[in-house]
Amino acid sequence: MEIEAAGGPVRVVCPGCGGAEVRTVEQARGGKGALRDDLHGRLAPGPDKTGDGCMHFAEGMVLTGIGIALVFMGLQQDKPLYTIGGALLALVCFFGTFVVVRDDRREKDAAEAGNPRAERLWRPAYHCSDCSSVFCPGGTPWQGVLTPEQFKKLVWTEAGYADQLPAGDKAKDAELPADVRVPPTPA
Repeated sequence: MEIEAAGGPVRVVCPGCGGAEVRTVEQARGGKGALRDDLHGRLAPGPDKTGDGCMHFAEGMVLTGIGIALVFMGLQQDKPLYTIGGALLALVCFFGTFVVVRDDRREKDAAEAGNPRAERLWRPAYHCSDCSSVFCPGGTPWQGVLTPEQFKKLVWTEAGYADQLPAGDKAKDAELPADVRVPPTPA
């Protein structure tokens, strides 16, 4: 809801509680009280997929190296259990690494593809620190007053990466109210 002051700038007021302590969600994620209320995570526009694949590749190759070291130790000390176990460990780690890296790449691609859709809903949103709700002034591009968890679920679902919500995240179990309407993405 927007209220125009007499000849002054337009200020935004929360439609839920009428409070004037509102900031854009971007400002709220890094502003006063953000750390205490975990707003950085609760108002995240999408998954943070930066460099996971490289780290997982390095970890997998280290584990593969350990398996190869066990094979050599088993051959030198004539211990077949080390030889066989090390070979199995090396094979599982080697091929498992490529599966994990491929999945990381797919998740990163999904996040990049959904970013414009997420930004369309996330950028115009405001957070009210009085009642801890999220809304869009004027009801565009979406209507309604949501909790931060409902807002995160709305953005992530519309962007196509709601399946990447981490286990234990309250947004994963949040129910969206029936009156929240999101118009289709323009072509």
